[in-house]
Amino acid sequence: MSAISMILVVLVAFLAGMGGILDEFQFHQPLVACTLIGLVTGNLEAGIILGGSLQMIALGWANIGAAVAPDAALAAVASAIILVQGGQGVKGVGPAIAIAIPLAVAGLFLTMLARTIAVPIVHFMDAAAEEGNFRKIEMWQIVGIAMQGLRIAIPAAALLVIPSSAVRGFLESMPAWLNEGMTIGGGMVVAVGYAMVINMMATREVWPFFAIGFVIAAVSDLTLIALGALGVSFGLIYLELKKNAGNGGNNGGSSNTGDPLGDILNDYE
Repeated sequence: MSAISMILVVLVAFLAGMGGILDEFQFHQPLVACTLIGLVTGNLEAGIILGGSLQMIALGWANIGAAVAPDAALAAVASAIILVQGGQGVKGVGPAIAIAIPLAVAGLFLTMLARTIAVPIVHFMDAAAEEGNFRKIEMWQIVGIAMQGLRIAIPAAALLVIPSSAVRGFLESMPAWLNEGMTIGGGMVVAVGYAMVINMMATREVWPFFAIGFVIAAVSDLTLIALGALGVSFGLIYLELKKNAGNGGNNGGSSNTGDPLGDILNDYE
């Protein structure tokens, strides 16, 4: 891997770490982080496949009360780097998915460490607020966000230091039964994410698009760009139909969409 690619990978990791806290540009999402790492390292196809698979797993990760979800940013960045360093291309996606799960759990320690360090930073900001020093408040805010970025960037840089031959040798030394088992296990975990998506999509309005997606997936001549364009188009069609249905309901029609949760949320809009 060239020096420029390594710098870009660390930059993506830094953005992913900040995105996990800011939750604005979604750089921490596996689909985004893995795709970007695949792009800057020349392994775009493998990065997209890995990111899409991990994204289905991360759909079930959420912070509940004081319980912090596994670190999706570290899982995505670290597994993508291992995939690239292993040099197996698409064939290494299965083991990379299996490796991502313990990495996500290990990322909880880094999250706990960063949040602990953030406590005195908040006190510093409170003291600056009492002084009316807005510049100091902004400075500590930048320091806190940069710390979250370094939370992912430093482990990413450490993985890049490991020679690719060592990573490739480790992956190749894995027994066939273990490699296949990790691939199957990773696929089973991804299936849970698909089940969650289907559960959220179980409405009369969305089922037709779900069936159309299966039909289109059987057309092997379509490129990823074409599939993406179709997905965006179907999304725009769905939003327009939903908007028209809402306007019809305001004009005296029925606003019941068959999705109780959607109806409740629409009542608060």
